[in-house]
Amino acid sequence: MCAAGTITAAQAQDTIPDAARIQGIVNYLASDKLKGRGTAEKGGKTASNYVAKQFKKLGLKPVNGNSFFQDFTFTRKEHKDIPSRNVIGYLDNGAARTIIIGAHYDHLGTAALFDGKYPIGEIHNGADDNASGVAGLLELARYYVKNQGREPFNFLFIAFGGEELGLQGSKYYTAHPLMPLDKVHFMLNMDMIGRYNPERGIGIGGYGSAEEWPAVFKEVQQPGIKYFTDAAGKGASDHHNFYISGVPVMFFHTGGHDDYHKPTDDAPKLQAKAEAGILQLEIQLINRAMAYPVLHYVGEKS
Repeated sequence: MCAAGTITAAQAQDTIPDAARIQGIVNYLASDKLKGRGTAEKGGKTASNYVAKQFKKLGLKPVNGNSFFQDFTFTRKEHKDIPSRNVIGYLDNGAARTIIIGAHYDHLGTAALFDGKYPIGEIHNGADDNASGVAGLLELARYYVKNQGREPFNFLFIAFGGEELGLQGSKYYTAHPLMPLDKVHFMLNMDMIGRYNPERGIGIGGYGSAEEWPAVFKEVQQPGIKYFTDAAGKGASDHHNFYISGVPVMFFHTGGHDDYHKPTDDAPKLQAKAEAGILQLEIQLINRAMAYPVLHYVGEKS
């Protein structure tokens, strides 16, 4: 705050999702240096270290002892004991309940674990899938750290590993939660939010997973961003495991494209300005959801 009691332009810029910062994060995570962030590959571990470093820099705290990592192994077909890890940072507002915000940091890497489904040895950089979601995760962490103490909920930020190999990170977390799942207000998941198509808009899944979502969404608008909702709480990303564990969810996804799971999903194709707008929309919805002390979970209709 400056002497006149107004926020400077630089301070204001640092409190909102920033397109240039989003682009910079994606440029790094989707660079050839990280070789596609493959699970059990060096680039995947480098990506997890990067996220942990950013969490620490932002002021988040570890909840798994003194570590930001939750290590695990899993089996996929003939591949056994595949190592991966989740990266977890906590924003403690002294509240009784917690909001989980997540995105997976892994991608296909050089495709060695995918049984020839993708070209082995080629780097799949995964700029949209899902460096875009990790950039969103870090921007939301930055936003809520700046507001620390003003929010009536804690925040747990999770970058999941092993998503591309069967939602492994979220599967492990929901089986081994670091805080009770019945104290989770909701889980917001971002998977591919970097290729906004103004004709389609961004899809938001999980609309049917809480009784209060229609009221939360009512009349919410974000300039330049069109959105539509889908009731399903289940789906092919990490929110799925939280939903089937009884947690209300929101899932943000800008849709498929010709570069999906191909070596051509590269950083220059990111729509960073639109992603910043999507994150502003998410902030509106998160803040409106915090007006409710509890959200009432809705399971699948039989």
